Amino acid sequence: MIREFGLIDVMYLIAAARWTLALTATAFIGASLIGIVIAIARILPFAPLRWLAAAYIHIVQGTPLLVWLFVIFFGLPLAGISVNPWIAAALAFSVYGSAFLGEIWRGALVSIARTQWEAGASLGLSLGEQLRHVIVPQSIRVAIPPTVGFLVQLIKNTSLAAVIGFVELTREGQLTAAGTYKPFAVYITVAAIYFAMCFPLSQWSRSIERKLDVAR
Repeated sequence: MIREFGLIDVMYLIAAARWTLALTATAFIGASLIGIVIAIARILPFAPLRWLAAAYIHIVQGTPLLVWLFVIFFGLPLAGISVNPWIAAALAFSVYGSAFLGEIWRGALVSIARTQWEAGASLGLSLGEQLRHVIVPQSIRVAIPPTVGFLVQLIKNTSLAAVIGFVELTREGQLTAAGTYKPFAVYITVAAIYFAMCFPLSQWSRSIERKLDVAR
């Protein structure tokens, strides 16, 4: 039965956007935890660990996100591990995001002047103490703009979770378009909701970048 696209459908789309944000938050946390390890491994003096972290980044970044979704959603059950679309999407986005965040944060760490590292070493600080007390506090300011920029991309990329049946904003849009036969109106509304979620973050990121440029 075909129905008109109305306010109730818009409310359903807005409700589905909450799952988009929930998936984004979960994936960002997971990606951050892995990304921190990757970033630190990339700057350690132990060469094999650096190579392993670099290989991880190249493999993950060189593989489409959609492939990771399929590998986890269809591959884990073959190994006897049952996953629902929510878990599969969260894992895939966490793995994919960790490679990008790891590289962003590595870049922020190495952007700090070498003299800062040497000053920490001259005070007798271990590598961990140098990172905690000297390097990380300075690198956070450098890392914030690209990290926020990546978060915006992550929000938009969650739309791919629709292909494995996870009902977020894009999937709800597909279902609504199929029920109303008003795809143009539906997807314009979907686009407006994505814009409402992403635009404030984009502006915040640009604002931080401008402040950092002035500070320099």
